[in-house]
Amino acid sequence: MTVLLNKRLLVSMTLIMATLIGCQSPSNQSANKQSGSGNSPAVASESADPQTLKVALLPDESPSSLIKKNEGFKKYLETKLQKHIELVVTTDYSSMIEAASNKRIDLAYFGPLSYVLAKTKSDIEPFAALKKNGKTTYQSVIVANTASGIKSLAEVRGKTVAFGDQASTSSHLIPKSMLANSGLQPGGKDYQEAFTGSHDAVALAVQNGNAQVGGLSKPIFESLIERKVIDSSKVKVIAESKEYPEYPWTMRSDLAPPLKEKIRAAFLALNDKEVLKPFKADGFGAAKDKDYDSIRDLAKILNLDIAKLQK
Repeated sequence: MTVLLNKRLLVSMTLIMATLIGCQSPSNQSANKQSGSGNSPAVASESADPQTLKVALLPDESPSSLIKKNEGFKKYLETKLQKHIELVVTTDYSSMIEAASNKRIDLAYFGPLSYVLAKTKSDIEPFAALKKNGKTTYQSVIVANTASGIKSLAEVRGKTVAFGDQASTSSHLIPKSMLANSGLQPGGKDYQEAFTGSHDAVALAVQNGNAQVGGLSKPIFESLIERKVIDSSKVKVIAESKEYPEYPWTMRSDLAPPLKEKIRAAFLALNDKEVLKPFKADGFGAAKDKDYDSIRDLAKILNLDIAKLQK
């Protein structure tokens, strides 16, 4: 039996992802987006060289907070590209993927898995990825409530495991694959799942005892410890994943080549610490679609047929 901490109905993994990219209508998605100007990107950006570039941010915080934090980023792009920039925050990964497929956004900051899903139905290409400590890769961790006594993945059997968003790479796909590689399957067979919606909520669920174990991004977990949101004496890391490609920035493939080059150059040249602060990064490194084959491989481990998700 699956535990739903956010009270949302959980279906099987394949149906989750199919719903993820197909369930919302364009009208609903348009109504659910917010931008810096307060307008929804309801009209598709068909032009190859639009005067206004709609730039979608990862929907991992409240829209108002993200827009405010990224004002410096917006101004940087406007200066470098000589374009008006409209920051867009969708309600979730699903609506962001749909916005990309319908060309309602020109640039988008995806998680690795949401990028792979979006790529199956959108003409987009990755061009830059987060760079931290000189690397464009990162890790996930599986953490446990210290009081539970769990110290290894083998001891997760029979416990409740908290994940973040169902389309999250680092707080769902990677941790679940780590458990699968240890011979543990979800759905009540070996452990119960609890989807909390975010990385922070995963860590808090484990700390509060609502779940004995949880999976999330290593950088985010370290940040939660550093900011004392999570007590390091109550939550411990029991396993770390291998390195996976960082969150990519994508652009519409049909943008004018000169504009695409200017966009790529602007991102790769960015080194302003204040502008980069919302991304918790040192800068951006070059990225290409092939970098995300490892994410596609993870989907295969979990028996998720990406090709079927195009329907």
